[in-house]
Amino acid sequence: MPHPMMFDEADPLLNRLRTLALAFPDAAEKISHGHPAFFTTKVFAYYGGSVKIDSVYQQHEHSLLVLVDPEERAALLGEDRCFVPAYLGPYGWIGMDLTGDTDWDEVDELLDASYRRTAGPRRVARLDLRRSPA
Repeated sequence: MPHPMMFDEADPLLNRLRTLALAFPDAAEKISHGHPAFFTTKVFAYYGGSVKIDSVYQQHEHSLLVLVDPEERAALLGEDRCFVPAYLGPYGWIGMDLTGDTDWDEVDELLDASYRRTAGPRRVARLDLRRSPA
């Protein structure tokens, strides 16, 4: 049985995130477990997730989930807007609440870090060519 859709296609936060995520080389979008997932050969970001609090899963509908370096992860988890997502948290992923005053440059940096950990060396080299100053 397929998962129900757990997002609104007209969500402006999703549309802003989608624009950033799909700008990476060979990035595409698919629906995974009812949430938008951005990937090349592996997923580098999800929109929406959940967190387990006192044995109850609570949805974070307007959040970004990314895979980051362990040192960066520890620093981010010290911030109120970041959390350890259910299911993916034990594998190094973090969640960031995108509601409120979101720093979209930071979101792009987190997407970049996660992309670099999952996309493979040829795609990362293409990304470096795109992002290097002329």
